[in-house]
Amino acid sequence: MTAYVMAVLHTTDTPHPDVITYIERVQPTFEPYGGRFLVHGKPGEWVEGERLGGIVMIEFPDLERAHAWYASPAYQEILPMRTDHLPGSLVFLDGVAPGYDAARTAASMRGA
Repeated sequence: MTAYVMAVLHTTDTPHPDVITYIERVQPTFEPYGGRFLVHGKPGEWVEGERLGGIVMIEFPDLERAHAWYASPAYQEILPMRTDHLPGSLVFLDGVAPGYDAARTAASMRGA
């Protein structure tokens, strides 16, 4: 099932040079795992809650490959370039299957 890696990053007006290098090098680290950018660094249009920063979303064929990318030597080598200078949060998300029905999920939560 399709999986996603989403980051909410606390961006600054002037990025650290290491962050620029990270951006230059990150895409080739996830492409071998079938990853592709869906959103990259856009602030988004916040309509609820606190505006937190730039959004990054990367799509992978499945969670296994998303985790393999994150743990890969190529990504681990550049990761500190971002984390040392650009705080934020990262989450792995499993997509829903075709035909997913939210009402059915709600019914199961009600015990129906």
